[in-house]
Amino acid sequence: MKTPSHSPEGPGGPGATKAARANAGARRPTPKTVRVWDLPTRLFHWLLALTLVGSVVTGSIGGGAMVWHFRLGSLALALLVFRLVWGLVGGRWSRFASFIYAPGTVLRYLRGGQRPGEHLDVGHNPLGAGSVFAMLAILLVQVGTGLIADDEIANVGPLNKFVATATGLAATAWHKNYGEAIILALVALHVGAILFYRLRKKTDLIGPMVSGDKSLDGAAGDVPPSRDDTRTRLLALVLALAAAGVSLWVMRQGA
Repeated sequence: MKTPSHSPEGPGGPGATKAARANAGARRPTPKTVRVWDLPTRLFHWLLALTLVGSVVTGSIGGGAMVWHFRLGSLALALLVFRLVWGLVGGRWSRFASFIYAPGTVLRYLRGGQRPGEHLDVGHNPLGAGSVFAMLAILLVQVGTGLIADDEIANVGPLNKFVATATGLAATAWHKNYGEAIILALVALHVGAILFYRLRKKTDLIGPMVSGDKSLDGAAGDVPPSRDDTRTRLLALVLALAAAGVSLWVMRQGA
């Protein structure tokens, strides 16, 4: 009596393995690309990063470099004014409303829970949102103290004449010490988070801030993209010019 030979397509055969792989591939959600960061938000992000680096360098050098320190401070003010307005009218995931989370949502995120319909990892997740708001707040304080600062040597902020001498000196001390230290700590935390997500979670946070697009799993069909067309970019340009005008007006108060 002959023993039936195993067919290559039978259980355990190579064909079955290929079929299993094919079925698994068919069940695996196909990644979809969604526009998350609009162009104005991306430009703001990278311009602010360069401005921070330049401000720290020129402030550390002092002397003649302080001319550029004040110019960069003016640019930082314009960028912050723009971002505050863009947080109200910008792309879907750039608006503050998209990443203002209730305490319960933050705790649930830390525990790894996510409710149906929530997209906590599309734009700024609950932890990243806290970092963003903290950075915006400390930068506003830093720019504000720089505007009224007086180092009693050669550098005076354009709004110093509107405050008492003691207030200007206190603002200078904060600006040169605590403010800068907090900003550097937040930058280090931001870079550390990027590396953590890249190495431990295999998530690229830099790529989407360059291209604007983020690759998401099958659930991406439910994720609303950020509007990023000619109309929104023209609006951003008008707002940027207005923010620059505000910054220039403030700087001219010291003339």
